[in-house]
Amino acid sequence: MNILSKFVSFLRECKRVFQVTKKPSKTEFMAIVKVSAIGIAAIGAIGFIITVIFQMVLR
Repeated sequence: MNILSKFVSFLRECKRVFQVTKKPSKTEFMAIVKVSAIGIAAIGAIGFIITVIFQMVLR
């Protein structure tokens, strides 16, 4: 396949994806925001705990 045919194929796939997707409702959006915030907070807490442990060990 040449570059042009690959690009056209990519555009067709993008068009198909956009036709299937829909805008989330407010409740769906809020659920996504809450789950994302919990995940970010959990990763931050794990990083903080690891940092504190290394600070205590290296003293």
